[in-house]
Amino acid sequence: MNDVVKSCPMNGAESLLRTLVENGVEVCFANPGTSEMHFVAALDRVSGMRPVLALQENVATGAADGYGRMTGKPACTLLHLGPGLANGLANLHNARRADSPIVNIVGDHATTHLQYDAPLTSDIHGFARPVSEWVYTSSSSQQVGADAARAVRVASESPGQIATLILPADIAWNEAESVASCLAPSTPATVSAETVHRVAELLNSGLKTAILMRGAALLEPGLTAAGRIAEKTGARLLCDTFAPRIQRGAGRVAVERLPYFSEQVVDFLAGTELIVLVGAKPPVSFFAYPDKPSWLTPEGCRLTRLTEAHEDSLQALEDLAHACGATQTEPFRTRHKAPEYALDGDVNAEFVMQVIARYLPENAIITDESASSGFPYYDITETAAAHDYLNLTGGALGSMMAVSIGAAIACPERKVINLQGDGSAMYLLPSLWTQARENLDVVTVVYSNRSYNILDNELKRVGAMHQGQSAASLMSLENPSINWLSLASGMGVRAVRTETRKSFDMVFREAMQCSGPQLIEVVL
Repeated sequence: MNDVVKSCPMNGAESLLRTLVENGVEVCFANPGTSEMHFVAALDRVSGMRPVLALQENVATGAADGYGRMTGKPACTLLHLGPGLANGLANLHNARRADSPIVNIVGDHATTHLQYDAPLTSDIHGFARPVSEWVYTSSSSQQVGADAARAVRVASESPGQIATLILPADIAWNEAESVASCLAPSTPATVSAETVHRVAELLNSGLKTAILMRGAALLEPGLTAAGRIAEKTGARLLCDTFAPRIQRGAGRVAVERLPYFSEQVVDFLAGTELIVLVGAKPPVSFFAYPDKPSWLTPEGCRLTRLTEAHEDSLQALEDLAHACGATQTEPFRTRHKAPEYALDGDVNAEFVMQVIARYLPENAIITDESASSGFPYYDITETAAAHDYLNLTGGALGSMMAVSIGAAIACPERKVINLQGDGSAMYLLPSLWTQARENLDVVTVVYSNRSYNILDNELKRVGAMHQGQSAASLMSLENPSINWLSLASGMGVRAVRTETRKSFDMVFREAMQCSGPQLIEVVL
């Protein structure tokens, strides 16, 4: 049988797959259908690609997001026609906001079949365009490898982009002759010396300054350079409310996170005279509210930019430190401090984060979609062991349980802790099945307050004050309550419910000491 497989001529699907591997794509998060079967078959003829099955396309796209955030290089997804892509759009939206590199391979009907308008025929370009930097339909099995190489190159452009390659079924099954050669990866654009010196002059002018950072600036080398600048000039170091990835914890330079609510940001930035943007955009409100500002830069505050998102923020910060005379300055680094807490009393969200901070392993990864439960207590983990923190960048719920999959596959030696609100966790339950199948070291903590608590807050904030029983019914996750133990165990994930401080402290501590997927429901 193996000899028969090896003797088959190469087809377009195999050419595409070999090109992806040659260009450094090593993982495929897949939910395939009929039009993608030649790609699936080629996986047994091409080494170097790890296929990961997702039972829903939004799991596949979210996992690719997490993988891209942690590696800086693209995985590919394999999606079934327009409806399959449509199922994955929410997490492609989040991935685009995270600047994650992703190559989507989307199957389509054979070119000769499109004329019949079969039931699954759709405008795939129309679905893909809002979340893709580049969308292209392969028109030749002889060129599909070159198309794949272009897709990887586009996805790898700094700071990371989404490329969608549409693969008609006949292009996949027709014979091909070659694999496209690798395209040289791009590098981030260099910031001019003039820009660096202009910003240095502003920093040294005595203005009350905040440096708002995103992207590579929030990884340890960038934080060190920024820390030197802050120590020398007195500038505050800030990050977006939902930065895609930030390295935090003991031994690292601390960065203040912009608050969520607009009026809190106004207070947070009050008196700031200069904001320096490093790969970031000016702060704006997440939503519009009656009688509250949307543009959150203080009146009279000057905005200046050190780097755009596609530019080399690390080099620019190092050059800026030199221009400010801070090259030899030692930045202040966070010291480890385990929270102290009592084991009696009611369980609340603050206590949950204190336990997480106390037992967090060195070099862990936190993926956070805890919403109203976890957000107010983000600062508690600042003095935990060194870790990476990944946030819900685009606001589309049902993201981080899937992101945790990609992060765990990208970094198999590291513990991943997924903080999950019970409402948003219901969006992507199939993530648990993939965690179990791949035996990923992910611990999911479900904050079980049995409500859409964040929406209850928003109902009041937008001025919709006359809510009654009907409105309340859309905020409640009871009648019936969700049985997380049954859901998780039914998909192969160990699960436990905790209702006391003592039990959560014990269960989470033990979870950090063993490997494999686990879910902990903490009843608030």
